Amino acid sequence: MTFLTRFAPSPTGYLHVGNIRTALFNFLLSKKNKGKFLLRIDDTDLERSKQVYEDEIKRDLEWLGIEWDFCERQSTRFDRYYEALENLKSENKIYPCYETKSELDLKRKKQLNMGKPPIYDRTALKLSLEDHKKFEEKGKKAHWRFLLDKKKICWNDIIIGSVSIDLESLSDPVFVKEDGQFLYTLASVCDDIDFCITHVVRGSDHLTNTATQIQLIQDLGFDVPIYGHHSLLIDSSGDNLSKRIGSLSIREIRNSGIEPMALINLMSAIGSSKSPKLLHSLDEIFDFFDISLFGSAPTKFDLKLLNSMSAKFLRSTPYHLIESELTNIGVPNSSQKDFWEAIKENLNSRSEISKLWDLCTNGISPVIDKEDLEFVRTALAALPEAPFNKDTWKTWTTKVSDKTGRKGKNLFLPLRKALTGNSVGPDMGKLLPFLGKIPKI
Repeated sequence: MTFLTRFAPSPTGYLHVGNIRTALFNFLLSKKNKGKFLLRIDDTDLERSKQVYEDEIKRDLEWLGIEWDFCERQSTRFDRYYEALENLKSENKIYPCYETKSELDLKRKKQLNMGKPPIYDRTALKLSLEDHKKFEEKGKKAHWRFLLDKKKICWNDIIIGSVSIDLESLSDPVFVKEDGQFLYTLASVCDDIDFCITHVVRGSDHLTNTATQIQLIQDLGFDVPIYGHHSLLIDSSGDNLSKRIGSLSIREIRNSGIEPMALINLMSAIGSSKSPKLLHSLDEIFDFFDISLFGSAPTKFDLKLLNSMSAKFLRSTPYHLIESELTNIGVPNSSQKDFWEAIKENLNSRSEISKLWDLCTNGISPVIDKEDLEFVRTALAALPEAPFNKDTWKTWTTKVSDKTGRKGKNLFLPLRKALTGNSVGPDMGKLLPFLGKIPKI
């Protein structure tokens, strides 16, 4: 049997870092085991599902290098879910309920006030045929619940180890809403069965879902997949990231200039016994990743750490991996390697590469403080004619220092600002040979 994992996002919003962690774990696990990876679009909620979100989901995955072997949509499989539903009806595995949301909320409040767990009381099982007829005559639509067995569901989780969940502690889950919308559990199980999913890796918030799904799979007479439940991500204050995912959507992270491989490196390590590394290929990530080393404790996601790793990753990028990008912005082949060596140590994002090359080719308006104006004029007058070499900066600034008496920051900073328009940046000795236009003061 082919080793097969899946990632099943709902196209009702943008992916966030928690989603990507799940996608990455399943992708890496499948590739480490020479298996296949399914992208399943969970779009049973036809009203909220949007094509724009599906497009962004795929764009995010492609940006990270997460490639799927095939893609399926739940919205094309409603006939299959209806078939499963009818089979469950015939075996009395599901039952219709007519309580409204407000009625269910009231029941839960009463149970909590009495010190009881807020579990559905299965009142609907006591309804007679006449009761059902009366509800239907009033125009009430039934939602359908799955009848859980009074037993424990146990499995060996590949991340958190032995798990046991007592189904008596859970409410019978709703499979179909009043409006006919199929909910996650039934649709997901049908898909996992039909697509022969062998391993399901997802967040620990799905533990009770897993117990329910295992019973359903067993009731349907199929083999249960191997499950793994990774820890949830939290911020520095200990809050669940889902509370503020807007700032941590992959779309926002991508647009901010973060290196995709930096995010991959971070996600493949945090929450495990390994420290993040700066690996430059997915093949290296495949070798590095070990799902057995991850734990169950909530995992801190630090955006500052990601930004730092992204900058370090970019600065450590070998020339051959950046060569095509330098070509695209117009850096001559003969100058590319030296230019990359000149600028890389001060980069924070790739957008700065083209800005620095534009500075070199087109020049800038100098930034000169009033008190430095005469000094800069004197210094530029002493600058030798181009072309410049690696020794020009040192020779020139030494001469200027001897003539003006300026040293250290008072010497170097005004010259940097006059030549580059910035107070920080690459080593001027390395950058000066590429400056094609020197400002006139």
